[in-house]
Amino acid sequence: MAIQDQIEQLIELPIESLGYELVGIEYIKNGHHTVLRIYIDAEQGILIEDCERVSHQVSGILEVEDPISSAYSLEVSSPGFDRPLFKARDFERFAGSEAKISMKLPVQGRRNFKGVLQGMDGDEILILVDGEEYGLPLSKLAKARLVA
Repeated sequence: MAIQDQIEQLIELPIESLGYELVGIEYIKNGHHTVLRIYIDAEQGILIEDCERVSHQVSGILEVEDPISSAYSLEVSSPGFDRPLFKARDFERFAGSEAKISMKLPVQGRRNFKGVLQGMDGDEILILVDGEEYGLPLSKLAKARLVA
């Protein structure tokens, strides 16, 4: 199981119990520097106090469970205007919105797509790029964001 999946299982319910939605997790290793970035959201929006509250809760859980063996920086953030997209529900929710998608492996000879989300078809993200619809496997997604 990927480290993001392990962490998500540990923190999703505690974050929801605080009244927030866990949007997604980024685990970024860059040499000796590792960042665990957690995106949260709420109907009323996110303030710095909300990020601090979730950071405190998550820090305690990660300290006890210890899923990351090396040193890392924890960041808790709102998704912002260029909201990252992680899960099938995100691509359904923001159908009709413009997005940038990068794939781990090429799909039809390309890895980067910028267009209008069309939702999901099974396990594929549908995106309309220059009049052509592409089906992108969610399992091969590298990164996706709304275009602000």
